[in-house]
Amino acid sequence: MAKEEGSSVVYDLVDFLNASPTAFHAVDEAKKSLRSTGYEQISEKEDWKLEAGKKYFFTRNHSTIVAFAIGKKYVAGNGFYIIGAHTDSPCLKLKPVSKVTKGGYLEVGVQTYGGGLWHTWFDRDLTLAGRVIVREENGGVVSYSHKLLRIEEPIMRIPTLAIHLDRGTDGFKVNTQTHLLPVLATAIKAELNKVVASNGPVESDSQTDGKKSNEKTTLEDAKHHSLLLQLLASQLGCKPDDICDFELQACDTQPSIIAGATKEFIFSGRLDNLCMSFCSLKALIDATSSDNSLEDEAGVRMVALFDHEEVGSNSAQGAGSPAMLTALSRITNSFTSDLKVVEKAIQKSFLVSADMAHALHPNYMEKHEENHQPKLHGGLVIKTNANQRYATNSITSFLFREIASKHKIPTQFVLHFPNVLERKPRQKEVGKKVIRILKLGYWSVYENGSVSMFLDSILLEMQDFVVRNDMGCGSTIGPILASGVGIRTVDVGAPQLSMHSIREMCATDDVKHSYQHFKAYFQEFAHMDSKITVDM
Repeated sequence: MAKEEGSSVVYDLVDFLNASPTAFHAVDEAKKSLRSTGYEQISEKEDWKLEAGKKYFFTRNHSTIVAFAIGKKYVAGNGFYIIGAHTDSPCLKLKPVSKVTKGGYLEVGVQTYGGGLWHTWFDRDLTLAGRVIVREENGGVVSYSHKLLRIEEPIMRIPTLAIHLDRGTDGFKVNTQTHLLPVLATAIKAELNKVVASNGPVESDSQTDGKKSNEKTTLEDAKHHSLLLQLLASQLGCKPDDICDFELQACDTQPSIIAGATKEFIFSGRLDNLCMSFCSLKALIDATSSDNSLEDEAGVRMVALFDHEEVGSNSAQGAGSPAMLTALSRITNSFTSDLKVVEKAIQKSFLVSADMAHALHPNYMEKHEENHQPKLHGGLVIKTNANQRYATNSITSFLFREIASKHKIPTQFVLHFPNVLERKPRQKEVGKKVIRILKLGYWSVYENGSVSMFLDSILLEMQDFVVRNDMGCGSTIGPILASGVGIRTVDVGAPQLSMHSIREMCATDDVKHSYQHFKAYFQEFAHMDSKITVDM
């Protein structure tokens, strides 16, 4: 991949992150990208009329999206080559009754979603985003629609307690019920704002209508602050009375950025798991964009981005639902009347479960198993767990590694300089510098430096991750889909730091490597899979 293309992937990811404060927005951005590249939207509520060589996608709850491209040589019973990821991240979601008033402050009641590092949410400039159900009237006909909402400016904050008032020896401990309440406004300013609004130019056309409106406003005021409803209505261009319901969450207003002294990092929220969602989706789009990209493809290339992974995936739009199996069945059955063919297709299929991985933390190195310490810039990490918290086995790991090896995709570097120290003085100095860099543990060699000019060979290796025996292990959608669908699965992810913090970080190189690896997987897996024999 050209250097310019690799840089473009990184900047495109940052744009995607900044446009996707919630799972709803992430799916909306994915829809735009798919439509602009020739993918046709279909509905699960309707019959599917699919054709070989065509590209499609569907959404569920507008928080899960499945996109697929059918090879021109596809016949029913052929395999599916899938990358699965998730669109949700730990956050604070507004309660059904969010109105809280204490000590002269208007606060917003929130509930914790997922396993967030909640102490990182304090003293951040917060706003709201999500979706709102809005009542609309046109020509006397009432309808309801869901609209995406995002308030750009900071409107809330969770202030920490000053150290002078917290002299306890146990350190800062968050009580998520009492401490984690964003401050929206002071009561006096909110009341003054209400008086100004009530004296505005809007008047009711009739006394009856006005009474109904007041009754509804009183009812909503019992659940949410009127100031909050006014902010939402102003953003949506509707009246507060037209807001029927919503799913909103607190969001950090600080944008995602490329940062670090050498611009090697991305600082952002929601890298887990929008980074893998974006890289897999872009890989699918680019692997199916040319006129002949599906010409020799006999399978189906697919990306499935699920909601609710952070809370167990047990929902209608989670990986624990029948969504994946239903999609595979409906695609297969569009080309045959034999309902049993899908069972054969599943055994020819493969799933890459892509979820961010834990990079080695320089300040907590003892938290990693000694022989499994993934590093930033080292490329995708293959995750393994003997107790099946990850779905990887030796076969699925081998197949995924071979794709990297064949395409010489930069992962973890091991560099050899058999002759470099025997060359000219300038080259000799460069060689010594590179060797010193390697001994210090840095794994990236920059293309714009003179170092890369004198490399004789590069041995490519995948990074591996195994959790320590004395620590608990997280999980992914991999085991859920592997057991629910019966599909071969490998669990992978790009390494990152600060997972589940409101601000996480990863390496720009790993974004490029992930995109490259996923794209190569779509293009090469069928050929690679045909060379290995199991269960014969």
